[in-house]
Amino acid sequence: MVRNNRKVRTGRVISNKMDKTVVVAIEWRQQHPVYKKSVRKISKLHAHDPENRCQIGDIVNLMETRPLSKTKRWRVTDIVNTDDIRVMSPEQVEVLEDDETKQNEEAQVEATNSAGEEPEESGQAGASSDEEEPASTEEEENN
Repeated sequence: MVRNNRKVRTGRVISNKMDKTVVVAIEWRQQHPVYKKSVRKISKLHAHDPENRCQIGDIVNLMETRPLSKTKRWRVTDIVNTDDIRVMSPEQVEVLEDDETKQNEEAQVEATNSAGEEPEESGQAGASSDEEEPASTEEEENN
């Protein structure tokens, strides 16, 4: 079977919620005709993934094929790079947030303990220097 005239594209999987179908974002740039600025454009293509191997964030190669459905005209030929994005349930997100807040609180306590000792010393030194300054200004006023 000759496939010389088929288009090939590379893009990132943005959705895999359908059975044997993924949505792939193809990014391309075009120069604006008036302002000559390079404008980024994104095309979304529906592609056939017969084994449901693609995950969100994967970079895949697509090849043009015969119409497989109303919107599917592409098929996934191979997965170039897999992205380590984890899909988590809301419960897992809450657990992670709780862990992060505990770590942040512990870090703040440690920072205040270590920083609390230094400002007290510098605060006392600053207070004694403040007391001396008004005395010197009174002496200058008397002269």
